[in-house]
Amino acid sequence: MAKQQPVGLETDGFKAYDDKDKFKATNKEGNNIKKMYAVVSGKGGVGKSSISCMFADATNKLNYKTGLMDADITGPSVPKILGVHEVAGATETEVIPAETKGGIKFISINLLLEDDNEPVLWRGPILGSVVKQFYEEVSWGEVDYMFVDMPPGTGDVPLTVYQSLPIDGIIMVTSPQGLSGMIVAKAINMANQMNIPIVGIVENMSYFECPDTGKKHHIFGESHVEELAKKYDLKVLGKLPISPQLTELCDNGRIEEIKNNPLVDIVKEHLL
Repeated sequence: MAKQQPVGLETDGFKAYDDKDKFKATNKEGNNIKKMYAVVSGKGGVGKSSISCMFADATNKLNYKTGLMDADITGPSVPKILGVHEVAGATETEVIPAETKGGIKFISINLLLEDDNEPVLWRGPILGSVVKQFYEEVSWGEVDYMFVDMPPGTGDVPLTVYQSLPIDGIIMVTSPQGLSGMIVAKAINMANQMNIPIVGIVENMSYFECPDTGKKHHIFGESHVEELAKKYDLKVLGKLPISPQLTELCDNGRIEEIKNNPLVDIVKEHLL
């Protein structure tokens, strides 16, 4: 099988460092990213990428210049949610981010591969180094708010992001299942060990509200997010319902068409 090489990125000779100063990313000339938030979950399947895109949509609709970095290299879903699939532009020295109809700039490994259905078969240090290059080599320009859609878990990529990028805060995403809460605790502890502030927790798929009766049904069990937040002295930013309409928008790449984005209020209260 031929070696897979994303357009515009070099992947040979990377080294991972435990020393944060050694691994600190260099800001590309011409870029000015004012605030950067990592959107994190302990496990997959809680809707983290959808939440990342919704945060980007929220700041964009508030007229802030917004960027989104898809750091989930082996499971990138941001391009599909945002409805952009063209290969990103690249030269020998820079990568040009894609842009949505609404003006959100973003980068994803799927925009740099000739076939976005091919798996990315790289080991951890290389995955982390590609994310670092997303910061150093992509021409972001002026960005007021950058969101980093993190891969689930506490592996090489989160370690690289926390060591290398100027993360201002972490937004934790969980769901009502007890297993999700248990695993997100690991992500919380990792953030604390890396001295990255946690903005708070968003509980996704918290309930389903029957359109006929307005009654709330806790399909994935009763919420435990308040207990989790209390244990770690964190804020509950919001509890988002299961929304078939939102699912349809994400599946069809039309997330920017969401009406009354519930994360707008969270952004106003906690991020501005």
